[in-house]
Amino acid sequence: MTWGIRMMDEAENTDPLKAYFDAGKAARPEPGDALMARIMADADRVQAERAAAPAPEPTPRRGRLGWLAAALGGWPAMAGLAAATVAGLWIGVSAPAGLTGIAQEVIAGSDGAYLIDLDPDATFVLADGGM
Repeated sequence: MTWGIRMMDEAENTDPLKAYFDAGKAARPEPGDALMARIMADADRVQAERAAAPAPEPTPRRGRLGWLAAALGGWPAMAGLAAATVAGLWIGVSAPAGLTGIAQEVIAGSDGAYLIDLDPDATFVLADGGM
């Protein structure tokens, strides 16, 4: 489909090759009896091998943890989640000294923090001269 747009300069661009294509279509070689016998013997051999092959073993059912690991991306992803969990617990239980002051001000809602709106994004400025 060309939607009315001419795609070629000539009406049929395959004229020089058309005779060769027609000759190739007309003179199809038929396979010989010896070739067909070898193909059929090979097909019989493959068919016998497939019939003799044992059935594949069914995959074992996964438990809940295996299903969860597969849903989250496998065991490497589970290892990353476990590491992030341990790091979060570690930071939460024994927080660095710098975080305790900031956390207390945010949680307690100290009077030193107020909301200003100088630009489209609202910004928190601390009373200690943050501007």
